[in-house]
Amino acid sequence: MFQKPIYRLRRKAAACAVCAVTLLTPALAAGFTDVPQNAWYASAVNEVVEAGLLSGTSAATFQPNGKVTRAMTVTALWRLAGAPAPESGQSFHDVPADAWYTDAVAWAAETGVASGNGKGAFQPGNLVTREQLAVFLYQYAQSQGLDTAQGKLSAYTDGNTVSKWAVDGMEHAVGAGLISGSKGKLSPKATATRAELAVVLERLMTPAVG
Repeated sequence: MFQKPIYRLRRKAAACAVCAVTLLTPALAAGFTDVPQNAWYASAVNEVVEAGLLSGTSAATFQPNGKVTRAMTVTALWRLAGAPAPESGQSFHDVPADAWYTDAVAWAAETGVASGNGKGAFQPGNLVTREQLAVFLYQYAQSQGLDTAQGKLSAYTDGNTVSKWAVDGMEHAVGAGLISGSKGKLSPKATATRAELAVVLERLMTPAVG
């Protein structure tokens, strides 16, 4: 009786093992090892990375749970607006003239999307809370001549904990469907994550929102 060579059987077994590993390993979004294709933010990461609004923290990682900074936020919105050249140079003493976010900060200050702390600093590395992100989105809509929305914060169990200065922004973000709650809560004081920012930007890119 004819018998298949042992080496062929071994190669076949090895190929089957590779197939099994492939099937058990979740597909990755945008080539990032930390963004499973079935994650709730995966499609948003794909969209915003392809559009050039956000990039990975390395060639292989996106860090979806990483925290969002002021520099990151205004840069993403600046890119969404088409990366217009600022009319004048920035004047914040904590923003270098050649930083990756320099033009974005200058644009944000000129258009009213963001402002400094009143003492000549922009604080680009400061983390952004969800209510601060909402205010950025509200001011971005105004700067672009877009309609603003008025959602009902009372629909959330912690809606009354939104800071007074952020109420208009959060009402807009909720009403426009840019920010949604989790388990009935908005968590306005929680720091926004990169995954959340990606989802917000994806929603801004849709005609129904912006």
